[in-house]
Amino acid sequence: MNILAIIGQSVINWLTALGRGFMVLCGIVCHLRACWKRRREIVEQMHIMVIGSLTLVVTTAAFTGAITAVQTGYQMKNYVPMIFLGTIVAKSVVLEMGPVLAALVVGSRLSANYAAELGTMKVTEQLDAMEIMAIEPVQYLGLPRFVAGVLMMPVITLVADFIALISALIVSTLTLDVTVQTFTAGMRLFWDIADPITGLSKTFFFGGIIAMSGIYHGFATQGGAEGVGRSTMQAVVSTCLSVLVADYVLNTIFMQIIFGGRL
Repeated sequence: MNILAIIGQSVINWLTALGRGFMVLCGIVCHLRACWKRRREIVEQMHIMVIGSLTLVVTTAAFTGAITAVQTGYQMKNYVPMIFLGTIVAKSVVLEMGPVLAALVVGSRLSANYAAELGTMKVTEQLDAMEIMAIEPVQYLGLPRFVAGVLMMPVITLVADFIALISALIVSTLTLDVTVQTFTAGMRLFWDIADPITGLSKTFFFGGIIAMSGIYHGFATQGGAEGVGRSTMQAVVSTCLSVLVADYVLNTIFMQIIFGGRL
């Protein structure tokens, strides 16, 4: 009975958190008309998101492309013509590796930053002071972060894709005895415009998930400095899990809509 009680309480807590998160999201959506009014804050959050994450994203993308090329080349050696190396690497990076890894890297950093910043404001009663001054925290603090996350995640993903493909090309040329012409010909061999559309379309949802995770856990912080640390950890964990789950769901939907069920 104790086990059942624990499971039941966990389910109730999860549903409660889901409902509160949905209410925060609805509040942000209802304030979208105030985007122009909050344009300065939105641009500031865009700058924080892109500039602060650029070094981490470039480093991760470079090694991702290199590892993908090496592993693919090892699996193909003596079995598949090496012209298909560029095909497999390009599709892997554009469809999956670039968007997901960029979301995980940026999301871990950004959601922790949002949760810590907003959580500190919550426990020091700054959010209460804003409400007393008739300033809506969701509009002033949540809206710019959410819009910046949705708009900038595709830009970051484009940078990650480009760096990963260049890295894969360099590694393939230097270590796998594949010429530049062979690699680029393989990239063009089965190229489909639906590939980058699918990969970039997912990033809009990833950006929203990342921002919402940090915003929700920041606003829900309780318990002083310990609570801020707990909210930061929960934001990172929920971001990573939510991105992976959303990736599966979105892939299933896009395969049906864009590719017509052709896997």
